[in-house]
Amino acid sequence: MTIKEIQDEIVDEFSMFDDWMQRYEYIIELGKSLPLIEEQFKTEDNIIKGCQSKVWVHGEESDEKIVFTADSDAILTKGIIAILIRTFSNQKAADILQANTDFIDEIGLKEHLSPTRANGLVSMIKQIKMYALAFNAKN
Repeated sequence: MTIKEIQDEIVDEFSMFDDWMQRYEYIIELGKSLPLIEEQFKTEDNIIKGCQSKVWVHGEESDEKIVFTADSDAILTKGIIAILIRTFSNQKAADILQANTDFIDEIGLKEHLSPTRANGLVSMIKQIKMYALAFNAKN
């Protein structure tokens, strides 16, 4: 699936919920299915700066695509990074760099987060794009 197709799928899933309590519960559920980062990658280098809670993201290249794993010490944040990992993992670096993140506004996520969590979300996206930039430059 392309990044856009995955984003559309996420928007459709979120549109099924009537209120934000249900959406928060869904985000927490998504966090439980997150492909977890290996302990060896839970390092200071992989921590997202600007997040209220601890979030680790690791990316490595496999078959010209970037595979991301992540973890967080907060259940809601774990769900947020799970949405981003689902969207951007197993995609080519160039596609990640070109992708927009409008789907986050479409599902209303940023406006329903505290300012510090919203900043953390932006930082997570930046870190994923930085991985893509590094792998894209290498190829």
